[in-house]
Formats: sequence, structure tokens, C-alpha cells
Amino acid sequence: MAGLAGKKIGVAADRSAESISKLIQKHEGHPQIFSIQGKQMLNEQICIENIQYFLKNSFDWVILTTGIGAKTLSDAAYENDLYSSFIDKLNKTNVAIRGKKTLDWCKKHTVNVHRISEDGTMENLLAAFTADQQVEQKQVFLQAYNQDDAQLKEELEKVQCSVYLSKPYSYERPDHEVLSNLKKKIIEQSLDAVVFTSKTQVKNILSEQLDTKNIVQAFNEQVLAVAVGKVTANELERSGIVNVLQPENPKMGAMIVEIDRYYQSINA
Repeated sequence: MAGLAGKKIGVAADRSAESISKLIQKHEGHPQIFSIQGKQMLNEQICIENIQYFLKNSFDWVILTTGIGAKTLSDAAYENDLYSSFIDKLNKTNVAIRGKKTLDWCKKHTVNVHRISEDGTMENLLAAFTADQQVEQKQVFLQAYNQDDAQLKEELEKVQCSVYLSKPYSYERPDHEVLSNLKKKIIEQSLDAVVFTSKTQVKNILSEQLDTKNIVQAFNEQVLAVAVGKVTANELERSGIVNVLQPENPKMGAMIVEIDRYYQSINA
């Protein structure tokens, strides 16, 4: 019998919620979707301003933290006849990136990468930067979004980097009712597990101090916290959640297989 048979699995994802749900059902589980990612907001005017500033000024390093951010900037550059200049300037600048999606974007647009996070996290990339004395007092173009952007900028400024912060997109708060319903289900421990596919979802579920203690307690007692990859897992663990399940291969399918395997092992 499948390990997920009869298990109620909350799905916090947005775009991938349906495909994850189908995978859970394939393993005889019962998915319940609570999309708490929040609406992604792209700001074309800010993108244009960011690109124009980048093209007019000198930078030693460009740090791209997300594939979405890199794509949003390049799309805006293309729409405003600045694409060739943008890519050419990137290739004349040291480029550092965080994860696979950003690396895929760089390969697609033939952008040379000079430094990449060893484990796909910003913590690893920032540690390498702050430990490198050659990076001190450099001009940095930092692409981020409205979560952790201030912290990332501050970390670079600690080594006296001059940081231009580019925020081509942001996330709105998720639907209040959906978020409240998921919190209630977790605190009541009426779900067996909750699947998170981004740290934004984790931040949203733990955004209010009043609920956080009870939510963390529920995860540490009965509800299994599941992360698609290390960045999401780190965010859960930083909140005090002890048992976080994640697959070795950060893919949706591998994640569901790992949950199924987990329940098979504890039910054996």
C-alpha cells in the first residue's frame, strides 16, 4: 500500500499546485490546496529605470538572486530596445548567481557566470562574497525582490560595497481567508503534512507572531513540514521547525516520492 494512502496533504504552492496535487493523488493521498504564495507583481517602469541605471553606471559585480528577476529585467530590456546593450554589459561585468533557474536563464541568454552559490542559497553566496577581500569596496548591482532585499543589501554593505538595489518584481500578500484556513488546519493538526515550494510561502504562513508559536508547535508534534529544496527548508528550520523533509533532488516529483517513502518507513 502507498505510504500516502489516506493522508491529507496541504499544498501551499500556487502555479504548481495542480501538478503537485495530481502526484499526491497518484500515490493515493488527499491533497488540499491553499495557495499562499501571493500574487506576483511585475513593475515594468522600475525595470526600465534599473536597466537604464545599470547601463549608465559602472559596476564590478551583478548579483542575480532569482530566475524570475533576471527574466523580468531582460524582458523589459527587450521591449524597450535595450536587450543587446543589457546582455553586452552583463558580459563585461562579473556575474554572481544563486540557483539553477538563474543559471538556466544565463545559459539561454549566453551570459557568463563568474560565481555561483555552491548549495543554491543566498547565505552561501553572501558568505563567499564577504570572505573575499577582493570584493570589498566594489560597486554591486543587486537584483532582489521584496523579501530579504534589505538584509542582502546590508550584508554587502558590511564589506563596504556600494549597492544598487534592483527590485523588478514583488509579491502581494496572499488571500487572507486562504492563509487563515491553512493556519487553522495546521494548528488543529488536521493535516498530515504541508508541502512548501518557496520561502515566500513559509514567510507568509509564519508572518504573524501570534500564530507562529502554535504553528511551529504543530509542525514539531504531528504535521510534517515538507520543502521542495534547501532554500525553502532553511526558512522552515530558521523558524524553529525541527523535522523538515526534503528530497535530495529538488523536484516536485522527487518531493512527493520522498513523502511517500517517509510514511512507508514510519508505518512499517
